[in-house]
Amino acid sequence: MNKKERLVAAIENGTVIDHIPAEKTYQVVSLLKLNELEEAITVGQNYPSSKVGKKGLIKVTDKIFTDEEISRLSVVAPKVVLSIIKDYEVVEKKMVETPDELRGIIRCNNPKCITNNEPMLTYFSVDKLAGTVRCHYCDKEQNIKKVELC
Repeated sequence: MNKKERLVAAIENGTVIDHIPAEKTYQVVSLLKLNELEEAITVGQNYPSSKVGKKGLIKVTDKIFTDEEISRLSVVAPKVVLSIIKDYEVVEKKMVETPDELRGIIRCNNPKCITNNEPMLTYFSVDKLAGTVRCHYCDKEQNIKKVELC
C-alpha cells in the first residue's frame, strides 16, 4: 500500500499494534492503559484484513512498550504485530507471542488458591499447544482464552 493511501495517518516515532482481532481492540486499549497516556493515540477498528477478517489497529506516538506490557498483550491478543517506528520508518517488527510463564498478569480461578487470599503475584506455566495455563501454587489449570486479568 502506498504511504499516501493509508487509512490512518503515519506517526513519526512510536509503536503500531496491528492485526488485533477487531473485537479485542478496546480490550487492548484498556489492558495497556492507553487512556492514561499523555501521548497521541490513534485507535481504529474493523479495518479489512486478509489475516483475521476484520482487524483493529492502534498507533501510539512516542511510546515503546515494555516486555511486561507485551506479555500482558499476548494473553488478550496473541499474534498481533508490533512495529517500532522512528522517523516515519519501521525499524523493528515483531509478532507478539505468549511467553512460557506469566507472572502477575492473570488471576487464578481457584478461590482457595493462596494468590487469591494473600497479597502476592500469580505465577502460571503456559501450555501453548493445549491453550491452557497452570497455576504454580495450586496446580489449577484453565483455558487461556477464558482467563481473568489481574
